[in-house]
Amino acid sequence: MTTNNSLLSHLSPLFPYFVTFVIFFLFLEQISYLKKKRLIPGPTLVLPFIGNAVALVRDPTAFWDRQSAAAKSSGLGFCADYVIGRFIVFIRDTELCHKIFANVRPDAFALIGHPFGKKLFGDHNLIYMTGQEHKDLRRRIAPNFTPRALSTYTALQQIIILDHLKKWERLSAETSSSSSPSPISLRLLVRDMNLETSQTVFVGPYLGQEAREKFKSDYNFFNVGLMKLPIDLPGTAFRNARLAVSRLIETLTCCAERSRERMEGGGHEPTCLVDFWMQETVREESAAAEAGLPKPANVTDFHIGSYLFDFLFAAQDASTSSLLWAVALLDSHPEVLRKVREEVASVWSPESDSLITAEMLASMKYTQAVAREVIRYRAPATLVPHIAAVDFPLTESYTVPKGAIVFPSTYESCLQGFSEPDRFDPDRFSDERREDRVYKRNYLAFGAGAHQCVGQRYALNHLVLFIAMFTTLLDFERHRTNGCDDIVYVPTICPKDDCKVFLRRRCSRWPELSSP
Repeated sequence: MTTNNSLLSHLSPLFPYFVTFVIFFLFLEQISYLKKKRLIPGPTLVLPFIGNAVALVRDPTAFWDRQSAAAKSSGLGFCADYVIGRFIVFIRDTELCHKIFANVRPDAFALIGHPFGKKLFGDHNLIYMTGQEHKDLRRRIAPNFTPRALSTYTALQQIIILDHLKKWERLSAETSSSSSPSPISLRLLVRDMNLETSQTVFVGPYLGQEAREKFKSDYNFFNVGLMKLPIDLPGTAFRNARLAVSRLIETLTCCAERSRERMEGGGHEPTCLVDFWMQETVREESAAAEAGLPKPANVTDFHIGSYLFDFLFAAQDASTSSLLWAVALLDSHPEVLRKVREEVASVWSPESDSLITAEMLASMKYTQAVAREVIRYRAPATLVPHIAAVDFPLTESYTVPKGAIVFPSTYESCLQGFSEPDRFDPDRFSDERREDRVYKRNYLAFGAGAHQCVGQRYALNHLVLFIAMFTTLLDFERHRTNGCDDIVYVPTICPKDDCKVFLRRRCSRWPELSSP
């Protein structure tokens, strides 16, 4: 006790200096923020270090709505804020969004995918590549999305969709058989369906059932960590997410290794995305060896496993968001639902026990328009964070400071330019109106520039197939409550009530589908 008192007596004279230092540090932090913000919209005072992080984590929808309102009311199209020691710039103006997307390079902006993405995704990720290396990789990826490859995927997608629709109908029947029927929540059901779809389409036969269950658990850790503060300590959600990503990439690397063995053997047709990818990789490696050239870069099993995780991240949550909004919007627009059912019935019948072919899919013009309008009206990847590598002149009057995180809003851009943009209207994509061409620059749901989504045709096919099968095979009724259609981030945007519905089988019997 005497020792402690002695220590305190020695330290007490230093206390005023410590307080002064802390106050001076906070003062400098505030001055630095104001200097970066200058005269653009944004809070005048921010909490030390954490800034508005609590508001962002507690209610992401309200936080980004405030950013949008500030950017819009000023007429500038952008605004500023401060989160976890980082100065951020939110952009809603379409042309300024394009300016960011067009300047992803070492001396301008780096795409980061998430404010703390490198810690989560690792360095070996397609997101962080630029220049010729990135162009070469996208060229190798292209065979994964040819008409032949997409046709292989659509067969797998339909079989999985059908299997899950059966499960959902049984679940709904069980919950509705009681004296007080209750709806089922689709969000987690759709997420599980999409995860199985991604696993099967991407790595198909190389992932056993036990591995799939572990994969599902790890992906859930990752999803939860995306929405939490980046506190990288044992037991925290962020640390769990980071470790889960490592395990997911390790699993996908093993799948790439097994695919390489199969495709190097020759005589095997690709059955999933990694097979198409590996077939091209093996061909390129062989050509380089015959020409006496070095082995192509970024073609190891680990690299491909890392890129497969990037594909999974890009496809999984965005697709879940779009499928949920499709159900919600079709329920609230019965005339659109009627037209979709009529079109699908004109080209495909469940009683035929046949898959929807690529030709059938292409002929469903209205259903495709519905899918594109769902994505425009509720763009799932609402924000695409970039970090400024240098001081970058965004406009004539404002320069984004080096180190700032910039958030171009694809969501806000998709709600600009179009006729009555706040109205759900699939006819805007008709051959008569062609708003997809007139307002092409506003349609940023799949991004733009060098990192524009390479799998957008796959994503649209999945949404069209789901709409066609869901509306044809099931009758559904939304369980409507106040605010059920409000937007929440989980991490992509979804209906607030998780899209609760009652389901009943609509067809006389379930179709019997099998791979060709």
